[in-house]
Amino acid sequence: MSNGKVLVVMGSDSDFPVMEGCFKLLKKFDIPFDAKVCSAHRTPDLASKIASSAKEDGYSVIIAAAGLAAHLAGVIAAHTVLPVIGVPCKGGALHGVDALYAVVQMPTGIPVATVAIDGGSNAAILAAQILALGDEALSRKLADYKAGLASSVAERDARLQEKIANMGE
Repeated sequence: MSNGKVLVVMGSDSDFPVMEGCFKLLKKFDIPFDAKVCSAHRTPDLASKIASSAKEDGYSVIIAAAGLAAHLAGVIAAHTVLPVIGVPCKGGALHGVDALYAVVQMPTGIPVATVAIDGGSNAAILAAQILALGDEALSRKLADYKAGLASSVAERDARLQEKIANMGE
């Protein structure tokens, strides 16, 4: 079990499909986490409270996922000294580009590390890498995970080479 704890805040429960991979990876790496729904616009006082008490509540990293205007990560980051990872969620007329800009274009002093649109899984990996700075066991789990990624690419290449070799001329 990791020494750090992650707080995942979603703007809506409709963000669950995007964040499901995040939850699975946090579990895979044995990182304890809690997940909450909180809106930067509809419940700004709650967002402020969650963020300002997160460190005191034992969290080490916060992941914030939201779509459309996607101000949740920024609001959270404005109220904490903990690292915040923003996950812009696809949706609306701009298919998540508006959310990406809202999350990544933060003013000086209020940084939000940002992953790709619908990048919940990468948010979990980034959170794990942050926590692994002080946790050698977690660092080894991440190294094994990345070695598995490399191995899967080699397997895919072998399948491609086999398909090409078996093609009729």
